Amino acid sequence: MDGYGPQTYGESFADVYDEWYADVSDVEATVAGITALADTGPVLELGIGTGRLAVPLADTGLDVTGIDASPAMLAILAAKPGSERIRVIEADMAAPPLAASTFAVAFAAFNTFFNLTTDDAQRRCVAALASAVRPGGCVVIEGFVPPTTGLADGGVSVREITTDRAVVTASQHDEVSQTIRGQHIEFSSAGVRLRPWELHYRTPTQLDDLFAAGGFALERRTGGWRDEPFTPESDVHVSVYRLGDVSPSHP
Repeated sequence: MDGYGPQTYGESFADVYDEWYADVSDVEATVAGITALADTGPVLELGIGTGRLAVPLADTGLDVTGIDASPAMLAILAAKPGSERIRVIEADMAAPPLAASTFAVAFAAFNTFFNLTTDDAQRRCVAALASAVRPGGCVVIEGFVPPTTGLADGGVSVREITTDRAVVTASQHDEVSQTIRGQHIEFSSAGVRLRPWELHYRTPTQLDDLFAAGGFALERRTGGWRDEPFTPESDVHVSVYRLGDVSPSHP
């Protein structure tokens, strides 16, 4: 998508993110899962956004750092009670300025890793994490599982209609590049607002290969943050990659 960069998503959605996505995933289970993996160690969140996960993580007493490229997202986070406990880095998560061997756990929740829209950006992110995670530390990726029958080519759907607003979603899928580009188009009395988004997705196996090339090995994969079994029917996965060689406990 021409003109789409690391800040675009956050700058486009910051003002509605908490309204639209507050319950988009299981916050309680995510926080519990990351807390257990961290074992009191410091945590890094990729794409911290408005702090939907980082604030409750910090509430547990963990040392939390978050990266986001969007000043608008980070401004909303900064206005929230408890945000003062979180270290925030305004940067592209493909090239984060991180100290070596700092974090026990780094994680990207709810497809956030796929917001890195090129293979190169994803590879650079993994390389940065391999340096930033402590020896024996881990990276956790939550993402959707592309259906074996393939994704739809795209289309137009209605997201919301109220008495003073309508939101229509238009999307386009490129199966070869595994990229989905879209716009939430908001019509209101104030005019038309475009909210662009783009994902470069990977299958779980492709993620395994990417992280293996960066020095990580798959430790386990579940069908959700509550340790649901991962099966051929699972439409989401939570994958834990440990820095260094490990024996997978789940297929």
